[in-house]
Amino acid sequence: MTPERKAKLTAVLNRRQPDLTLIADQVHKPRNVAALVRNADAVGIHRIHCIAPKEGYRFRGTTQGSDRWVETVNHDSFSGAISTVREQGMQIYAAHFSPRAVDYRQVDYTLPCAILMGAEKYGVSDQAAEQADEHILIPMMGMVGSLNVSTAAGIILVEAQQQRMQAGLYEQPRLSDQERARKLFEWGHEKLVQFCRERNLAYPPYDLDGEMIDAPGWNRLVQQGTAPRQRW
Repeated sequence: MTPERKAKLTAVLNRRQPDLTLIADQVHKPRNVAALVRNADAVGIHRIHCIAPKEGYRFRGTTQGSDRWVETVNHDSFSGAISTVREQGMQIYAAHFSPRAVDYRQVDYTLPCAILMGAEKYGVSDQAAEQADEHILIPMMGMVGSLNVSTAAGIILVEAQQQRMQAGLYEQPRLSDQERARKLFEWGHEKLVQFCRERNLAYPPYDLDGEMIDAPGWNRLVQQGTAPRQRW
C-alpha cells in the first residue's frame, strides 16, 4: 500500500462517527439499501443496521463499492437492532409521520443517535415507532407526500453532518485504536482478508497501523495448517 493510499484511509477513519448510525427497518429493495450505505459513508457513519423484511429476504450487506467502507449488521427483528444501539447509549430518531413528529432539523444529532428509516411501502413499523425517542419528518411542499427512503435519509444525514461539523466532532479521531487498526488492516489488505474469511482463519497479528507483525511466521503456520481459526 502506497503512503498516499495509507494517508487517505487514515484520514477517512479519523472522521468516522461511531455514535451515529442508520437503522433500515425492513427496507426490501437492494438498490435502496445500497443507496443508504453510500449515504452513510458520505457523512462518516461507520456501521449501519438492517432488519430483515417480512417477506424473508435477507440482506447480504453487499453493494458495489460502498460496502467496503461501511459495515452492515443484519438483524432478524427490530428488538435486536434496538438493543444494540441502546447498549451504545443512542437515541432513536424515527423518520415517521405522526402527531408528535417534529421537523427533522429540530433534533440534536450531536448526541449518540440512530436514524430509523422504514420500508418503502409501509414506513416504520408500529413497534419501532413506539420505541423511538423522537419522530422526525421532512416538510413537503408539493403534491407528493413522501420521498424515497434513500433520498429522505440523505437529507436527514446532511443535517446531522452539519450539526456535527459545527460541534467539532469530525476534528478528532473517535474510533478506538483497536477498531481503527482493524479497519486499516481490512481496507489495506483486501485479498488477505478474503483469504482468511474463505478459509475461516483468524486475521494474522497486526500493529496499530494495520500492518502485519510477522508475515513470514504467519505464512508458515498457514502452510502447516496450524494458523488460528475463526468463523466468519
